[in-house]
Amino acid sequence: MKVVVLGASPNPARYSYKAVRLLLRHGHEPIPIGIREGEIDGIKIIKGMPQVNDVHTVTLYLGPARQKQYYDYILSLKPQRVIFNPGTENPELEQMLTARGIETVENCTLVMLHTGIF
Repeated sequence: MKVVVLGASPNPARYSYKAVRLLLRHGHEPIPIGIREGEIDGIKIIKGMPQVNDVHTVTLYLGPARQKQYYDYILSLKPQRVIFNPGTENPELEQMLTARGIETVENCTLVMLHTGIF
């Protein structure tokens, strides 16, 4: 499944970096999008807001204040669900997504993958 990791970082200590690696190991297709150039396990981090088709999940690693500029972009991806990782919870965005029939989940992508509920 295609998963956009919004807020991806080339820093191995960041959770977004770990999420991309774990998504790969679990057979998913991560699309890392971030503000810094770099790569994660050979996958180039994409800057900006690229059009991505057939997105199943968007997993957020941006705080609510930084999410605002991505509202229209996230909606344009038409994901089936959006995961709000700890610290990214945003009732305003969740309401917008729910109104469009997009599932919202407040959970940790890493935990979801490790426990098999992803």
